[in-house]
Amino acid sequence: FVVFSISQSTMLAVGAIYYMLFTGVPGTATYYATIMTIYTWVAKGAWFALGYPYDFIVVPVWIPSAMLLDLTYWATRRNKHAAIIIGGTLVGLSLPLFNMVNLLLIRDPLEVAFKYPRPTLPSYMTPIEPQVGKFYNSPVALGAGAGAVLTVPIAALGAKLNTWTYR
Repeated sequence: FVVFSISQSTMLAVGAIYYMLFTGVPGTATYYATIMTIYTWVAKGAWFALGYPYDFIVVPVWIPSAMLLDLTYWATRRNKHAAIIIGGTLVGLSLPLFNMVNLLLIRDPLEVAFKYPRPTLPSYMTPIEPQVGKFYNSPVALGAGAGAVLTVPIAALGAKLNTWTYR
């Protein structure tokens, strides 16, 4: 979950900041997150059509975090640096929270993996039971903390992609 949180929050931040600053219009980050959500719905439908269970693909919750990014950009009067620092931090902090609520509503992925074994799965790829109790930290807190730290420089990278010139 921590790796998922970091990857999803940084991916959202780099794309949303890039498009938002490219257009200069608050609301573009939410539009970007909506498009990504629709793409994931299509992927979910494709896997379902192949015979996998409906919750084999979990659609990440990007839209509320992107709305916070848009709100930051709007509230700071289109200040690019505030969008990077404050908006990036809000995306990193909020995305793990929204996604944990989302993940609580679906079946356990390990249960699904054992219930629907693929006959073509090689023996070395057979899922094994994880060690329980090895990490005592909350995955939401760990994901939010790491996400908040790492999303800001990645948001700055997304902003930098707008300002590069080729001469």
